[in-house]
Amino acid sequence: MNSNQENKKVWFVTGASKGLGLTLTKTLLAEGFRVAATSRSAIALTAAVGENSENFLPLEMDLLSEQSVRESIDKTLETFGRIDVVVNNAGYGQIGTLEELSDEESRKNFDVNVFGVLNVIRRVMPHLRGQRAGHIFNISSIGGYTANFPGWGIYCATKFAVAALTQSLSAEAKEFGVHATVVYPGTFRTNFLENGSIGLPENPIAEYSEARKSQDLFKNEINGNQLGNPEKAAAALIRIASETNPPLHLFLGSDAFNVANATISEVQKDLENWKALTLSTDFEEGKAVA
Repeated sequence: MNSNQENKKVWFVTGASKGLGLTLTKTLLAEGFRVAATSRSAIALTAAVGENSENFLPLEMDLLSEQSVRESIDKTLETFGRIDVVVNNAGYGQIGTLEELSDEESRKNFDVNVFGVLNVIRRVMPHLRGQRAGHIFNISSIGGYTANFPGWGIYCATKFAVAALTQSLSAEAKEFGVHATVVYPGTFRTNFLENGSIGLPENPIAEYSEARKSQDLFKNEINGNQLGNPEKAAAALIRIASETNPPLHLFLGSDAFNVANATISEVQKDLENWKALTLSTDFEEGKAVA
């Protein structure tokens, strides 16, 4: 596809008023793409993007309302005639150990990070199937590949779920020419770790010292010093969307790369160390089954 055809693509980006979603939206518009961008507040979104053009469609959308999602997708199709690339970026971080987070806190994180993604997929797939083309990016996290971070278990669980459903989506949608990519960003210099973007446990348990250390590390030391450049992440997504054979798994950032490799090595070590026991649980060939 040449550059002129590429720039005619229509992108649908959720969580576009801040963070990676905002940077991606601005970058896409600057490069001439048509963008439908969603946020809980269309006014805040328009102010953040700072653009009012025929290529930009700001949408106020409630991820947890199927009707709201349907209306946003329908409005995009009415305005631009098609959707080519979907970026499920909306979500938030939830800090807290498994013991101290309430059922309500945990379910809320899953509602936004997982079921919100499913609502978009469910409503956009009929269109992508019909045009026999499209690409869905689901933004997970390196915490969706390894959860070895004390105090981040529920958040990581939501991102593991996003990774799993993306893999299934890829297998289900490929016969229609639709690609799916799960994106595992490391730490990027956005406002993700700010108070408005992250949830803290309502009833913290003081005994969890390692969780508190992790919480302080992310909020007071890593915040503002993240290795990842969001503009480069946006450029990476735009490049992958133009690939004929895009990856199913996309890691972004040197920290994500290193953590993923360490996790792979750890799994391989356990596989080899316990290989004999693993293989011993099969039925023995030639013996009758009781």
